[in-house]
Amino acid sequence: MRLKTFLKQNFRILLCVFAIVFLFTGISAYFSYTAIPTGSWGLSFRDEGKVPIGNASQAALRQYDAVYVGDSEEPVIYLTFDAGYENGYMEQILDVLKKHNAPAAFFVVGHYLEQNPELVKRMVEEGHIVGNHTYHHYDMSKISDLQSFSQELESVAEKYQEITGETMKPYYRPPQGVYSADNLKMAQSLGYRTIFWSLAYADWYQDNQPSQDQAFSKLIPRIHNGAIVLLHSTSSTNAEILDSLLTQYEQMGYRFGTLDDLYDT
Repeated sequence: MRLKTFLKQNFRILLCVFAIVFLFTGISAYFSYTAIPTGSWGLSFRDEGKVPIGNASQAALRQYDAVYVGDSEEPVIYLTFDAGYENGYMEQILDVLKKHNAPAAFFVVGHYLEQNPELVKRMVEEGHIVGNHTYHHYDMSKISDLQSFSQELESVAEKYQEITGETMKPYYRPPQGVYSADNLKMAQSLGYRTIFWSLAYADWYQDNQPSQDQAFSKLIPRIHNGAIVLLHSTSSTNAEILDSLLTQYEQMGYRFGTLDDLYDT
């Protein structure tokens, strides 16, 4: 009886309290879902063997058909390579992938397509995905108009089709991982899916290549379910360790999937 009287006397106050709680909860959920910063993609590793925290959440990226990691419940790894130019290691990388029956995605720029058509054909023939890394490797976050943005991607797609006779699959990786919400929207409007990564290490400095031990110290403890692994094909270290790296991943119980598989999950 007392409760009934209390509710009756304080109905308006309680209503206001519930409204305020609902409003702030909704606003918090909205921004946690939609917030996309502008800048370079980054990761924070909190626990060994667990999915790292990215600059943007999986939910926020998914609204733009973008991803940085796959299913955290599945022991699957998605191998990706950024190929800005040929440094003499691609044949070896492809040989190792073939040995392990491991599919990969190679994100190429215009220069790579122009200079290495036979290697691109081999990638396709051996079941790998060739993705779009833009024609000139510009900072795409500085391109604000759709026409210029589209030209960077479509020039790569056209050259790829000229070389292989096939339509390029719609996977895009921003050069240097620099992006903005507008970029993601433009890529999506062109039918592209933006692919970031959940595991990488500093392998791109040609004059300061990491040792094999340094590479393994990053690539083994930080591997996790659904990992999208980024390696640079220009790295001599990567070419040296790839066979052993994939063997260790397999011994840890992981299998290798494709980006097509990732988007089917």
